[in-house]
Amino acid sequence: MPVAEKLGAFYLGKDFDLAAGTLGETPLMYDARDLTTHAVCVGMTGSGKTGLCIDLLEEAALDKVPAIIIDPKGDITNLLLTFPDLRGEDFLPWINADDARRKDMTPEAFAEKTANTWRDGLASWDQGPERIQALKDSADFVIYTPGSDAGVPVSIVSSLAAPDLNWDDNQEALREQISGTVSALLGLVGIAADPMRSREHILLATIFEYYWRKGQDLDLPKLILSIQNPPVRQLGVFDVDTFFPQKDRFALAITLNNMIASPAFGAWIQGVPLNIDHMLYGGDAKPNMSIFYIAHLSDAERMFFVTLLLEQVITWMRTQPGTTSLRALVYMDEVFGFFPPVGEPPSKRPLLTLMKQARAFGVGMMLTTQNPVDLDYKGLTNAGTWFIGKLQAERDKARVLEGLETVSATAGSGFNRSQLDKIIPSLGSRVFLMHNINEDSPVIFQTRWAMSYLRGPLTRSQVKTLMASQPAATQPAEEVSQPAAPPAPGIASYAATTSAVAPALPPDLPQVYLPATRSMVDAVGALEKEQGTRLNVTDKKIRYEAQILGTGTVHFVDDKRNVNQRQAVVLAVEPPGGSGLVRWDQAVQLDLDLSALDGQPEADAIFGDVPDSINSARELSALSKDLSDYLYRNWTYPLLFNPALTAYGEPGEDERAFKIRCQQLAREQRDAEVDKLGDAYEKKIDALEAKLRREEQELADDQATYDARKQQEMVSAGDTILSLFGGRRRRAGTILSSASKKREMTARAKRDVEESQDQIATYQQDIKDLEKELEDATAEITQRWETAVDDIQTYEVKPRRTDVDVDRVALAWTPFWQVTVAEPGGDSRVELLSGV
Repeated sequence: MPVAEKLGAFYLGKDFDLAAGTLGETPLMYDARDLTTHAVCVGMTGSGKTGLCIDLLEEAALDKVPAIIIDPKGDITNLLLTFPDLRGEDFLPWINADDARRKDMTPEAFAEKTANTWRDGLASWDQGPERIQALKDSADFVIYTPGSDAGVPVSIVSSLAAPDLNWDDNQEALREQISGTVSALLGLVGIAADPMRSREHILLATIFEYYWRKGQDLDLPKLILSIQNPPVRQLGVFDVDTFFPQKDRFALAITLNNMIASPAFGAWIQGVPLNIDHMLYGGDAKPNMSIFYIAHLSDAERMFFVTLLLEQVITWMRTQPGTTSLRALVYMDEVFGFFPPVGEPPSKRPLLTLMKQARAFGVGMMLTTQNPVDLDYKGLTNAGTWFIGKLQAERDKARVLEGLETVSATAGSGFNRSQLDKIIPSLGSRVFLMHNINEDSPVIFQTRWAMSYLRGPLTRSQVKTLMASQPAATQPAEEVSQPAAPPAPGIASYAATTSAVAPALPPDLPQVYLPATRSMVDAVGALEKEQGTRLNVTDKKIRYEAQILGTGTVHFVDDKRNVNQRQAVVLAVEPPGGSGLVRWDQAVQLDLDLSALDGQPEADAIFGDVPDSINSARELSALSKDLSDYLYRNWTYPLLFNPALTAYGEPGEDERAFKIRCQQLAREQRDAEVDKLGDAYEKKIDALEAKLRREEQELADDQATYDARKQQEMVSAGDTILSLFGGRRRRAGTILSSASKKREMTARAKRDVEESQDQIATYQQDIKDLEKELEDATAEITQRWETAVDDIQTYEVKPRRTDVDVDRVALAWTPFWQVTVAEPGGDSRVELLSGV
């Protein structure tokens, strides 16, 4: 039967009896929140480590938990090889042709065999095609290739930009980020820099701090120029030229310039920005599994990029609110060389920071290695879960046990070194020991069959082929979506009569000239696009038409929903018609700085007529109250709103950001409700299990009594037979009576045994029924909160009467482009196009 889906519980495999070498029937459901205490996976080649980690990443995707995945070898790219139909033709492009030849099979036959193997393997672990489809639907999978266009290229330019954090509040953290970034950058050009002693490091770090303090972004050209001409004149007690002479600074600048001038470096500054928010979630707020493929990079380039990536993760993390639920996962497939026990490569500090601080933000870390000797185990004391696979080298086992002992001592949990010392060498392929500080004892399990086709590491050309076949939905969202320009004021049926001079109006009538912010070329271009043809413009003029401009401010206040916003009102509307009413509801809000209002028209402009309804100050003054009433009754401040979560959007928060926040809130609510339900059922099940244990003890006692009674009855029966044949009839009667009593006692003891057996069966069934109830109720809770995320509505904050201020209502001379268009037949026509 299909595995029971429980969001928040990762199906990693089933229990395994190491002594008997047999697979059990109990699924290992790993609590996703345990990943917030981080995890480490160690195992030699062939241990099944990659399969286990891909299993865990698949479960994270099913739970809609986004992930940043660092893939130094190319194994994790296999996450994109998921084929719900399990057809041979799906596997064909990805099989190893050499394997087919070795088995004397055609590629097509080998692909079909592989598909069958995967189908059977998944079925044996209670998984079907529908689960693979659910995996593909739950998240988008993207392969990023820094320094290459094989996948989605990544630009590092944004990594030098000032973080969106207040310097004074985050000074220590930002200095750590600067130190890591500078170390990585210098390492890329072959300079091993000590942050405390290297003058190159000190100078670059000072330049970064100078600009970041001011909230100013840096890029490589600006950094190089700043090396030659530093923005500070003193470093410590020495002036810059004494500390780092100009000739030597020039040499450093040349070194960095040579790097960015290299054609090969062009791939590092092209592509999508290194924006963690957009790499965790797409434009529709769908979770991303973002795989950073770095197998093609040199060691220095890997260190450079991994350090920048981790620093960006930390910066993003610090902008998130705290949570106890898993918000995101950071996974590194081979941490060897990035987290050594001795030495301080640039990547080590951000890794340590994440291991120590990420838990508070709901960010889980998972590090893996096949070289357990070369890890900083002091830094791994924050890892609560250890997955230990097959290890051959004695020193590897000793180091892992040493690390586990330290973790257990730190967490205050039990640790049986001698027991684990015997277990680890006995582990086979795909069999792991899970030591979880959140559980009572270690668990031995066999990993489930991966839904992804474990093809092995992909090459760059294969990555290019794979990403080319991905739907457009997997491509990252644009960094910034520009707001649409406000619509231009409507073009009314203005009078054909015009004048080369402005109409004579009373001096007390307020007048303004709106600037022509839209060029004639843009205006004509928009008309050409609308009409689908090129236009031959033979003449153009600026023509001013009289409209009404209303300006003011509306203040929106709602303390409960954290709203305290002022909106500027700049409305342009046509003069009132025959009814004498101004249609403020048809007015256009102009994106206009009021200081840009001109007191004079443009040269050579022509003017339309001014309607009688707005040709005096009295008429315009009367419209101020109309505008105030309109704003009070109709203007609102919209907030996104999720009624199920009782969550309101922040001012200025877009739907994507709000939906991402709702997903996390729903996950937290789900976890809390499931915990509460689990606690309630745990008490009921514990009570039944206590009764079951008592009844089992009673059964054992009853069984012993029954066995004794049967023995006594057999002895009594023997005595009766001897008495009958011995001729002592009076005594025989007594013996017969005693035998009868013993049979009754045996029968009573048998009934006690049967009653205990029946009661045990009842308790066992009651426990199963409660477990099924818990499973069903958990599924209902999960579904309810998952559905709640999509219930996004709009809540409108309304102003109070006193919060509406109308500054002025004036006659607005609004510019239009009056263009003459030549027709093919020799005729011409006049078009009036908005100039704002």
